[in-house]
Amino acid sequence: MTELRSSCSQDYSARGGNEADRIFTSHFNRLALDPATPEKVEILDTTLRDGEQTPGVALSLDDKVRIAQLLDELGVDVIEAGFPRTSKGEQEAIRRISSLGLRAKVCGLARCSKEDIDSAVDSGVNYVHTFIATSEGHMKNKLKMTREQVKARAVDAVEYARSRGVIVEFSCEDGTRTDLDFLKEMHVAVQEAGVHKINLPDTVGTMSPAAMEYLVSEVMKVTKVPLSAHCHDDFGLAVANSLAAVRKGARQVHVCINGLGERAGNAALEEVVMGLLAFMNTRTNVDTRKLGMTSRAVSRMTGMAIPDTKAIVGNNAFAHESGIHVHGVLKDPSTYEAFSPELVGMQRNIVIGKHTGAHSVKEKLGQYGICLPDDMLGSVVEKIKRLAESGKEVDDAELVALAMHIQGQADKERRHVKLKEFTVFTGMNITPTSTVIIEVDGKTVRSSEVGIGPVDAALNAIRSAVSESITLVEYRLNAITGGSDALCEVTVKLRMNGDEKVMSVGKSIGSDIVLTSVDAAMGAVDRLLSRHKT
Repeated sequence: MTELRSSCSQDYSARGGNEADRIFTSHFNRLALDPATPEKVEILDTTLRDGEQTPGVALSLDDKVRIAQLLDELGVDVIEAGFPRTSKGEQEAIRRISSLGLRAKVCGLARCSKEDIDSAVDSGVNYVHTFIATSEGHMKNKLKMTREQVKARAVDAVEYARSRGVIVEFSCEDGTRTDLDFLKEMHVAVQEAGVHKINLPDTVGTMSPAAMEYLVSEVMKVTKVPLSAHCHDDFGLAVANSLAAVRKGARQVHVCINGLGERAGNAALEEVVMGLLAFMNTRTNVDTRKLGMTSRAVSRMTGMAIPDTKAIVGNNAFAHESGIHVHGVLKDPSTYEAFSPELVGMQRNIVIGKHTGAHSVKEKLGQYGICLPDDMLGSVVEKIKRLAESGKEVDDAELVALAMHIQGQADKERRHVKLKEFTVFTGMNITPTSTVIIEVDGKTVRSSEVGIGPVDAALNAIRSAVSESITLVEYRLNAITGGSDALCEVTVKLRMNGDEKVMSVGKSIGSDIVLTSVDAAMGAVDRLLSRHKT
């Protein structure tokens, strides 16, 4: 659980007392605090239900189980695991999730019908979210029902779900386009039927934050059970509307990891949780340090890439290229960061490009143990700017090679590690195995290792021969040319003893992926040992 020290503090500290874990919000936020805002809200995650309705997303049963476990570890309060009535496969997935013994409550979505509710409860959930549309357009054109019929159906459903012994949450679908008096009437009716929570859905994302604050203030006059907010992002306001609802008294928010969901998506869990924390001093049970890891895992399983510019968890969220910005953030992170990347399980990234200054280059080269005098540093910066302006991206390996070239060491460095022999065996029904003979400072070492593929086996063999303390940080393969005989570019980044301050990078270009990978790895190993010895 992450919380703030004080609602009046400008530099908010997260749980744990770590000096790096800080939020640097504007002092104007505390001037806009509302007494109706709760100190703590619950998080209902619907990634497995609304999130799976994202066009192009189809999760396997195992993926659903793993995501449910990740959400539970993250600290969400309720996991909406699916819509059981839709299929036998959905019921089986929910049954599996319900049997895991998770801390979070497991919820099933159900229309206002006994059959739907039975499908949910029989799947093992301890929480049912039932709904019926209440806007005039939906009632007239979709349901073909009157207001009284809709209200009676909702009351019957809530009462029946309660009789099945589960927690019951009710939603007026398309609530933000429902007549206000009828919306209040529905809230009163389902409360009298014994509902535990009521959800206010902005089903088509048609609200502004100001309108959401007004609507929540109005329905709160008759809503005595906890109110939820369920916002869609059709106008890019799902997170803003969720925060607006909490500001006026909502005590639960429906969210999806990475903002997945139908059409433009739902409110993003990571943005809602951090917004509540930073702007309102409102706590949740979510462990914010796991946001980055959970986001990336869900992205892999759904096949939906995280945009680089995505707030909180995007690759560029803590990336700095401008020389002025880098200079500032290295001296004091609050100058150009709203909060510490460690707070959300991310890392700061100094990017080398056309806006790069000397501070950026010095910091990046320092990570690889390279220290250049000011005149050489200036030459590196100028070369980087020329390359960037021509459209070339300069990565770490190229930066190191460039620095070494300017320093006059590229051709003069003495190799401590030399590859004398190398073989690899692979094929169908054969465990990839590699054997290397390596000379380390004149001493010959032989090693054989297996791997999940020929490259992995080769890298394992090299590591075994040289040092078990070497860790592979990054392996990147790019095709330079097209066709079956394409040239490939391999970059290998290594670390010694898990120490981020002792790293090296090697790069090689060739037509054979395995040999090129070995060549890049050997370059990185040689630089790593050379640096480690000094």
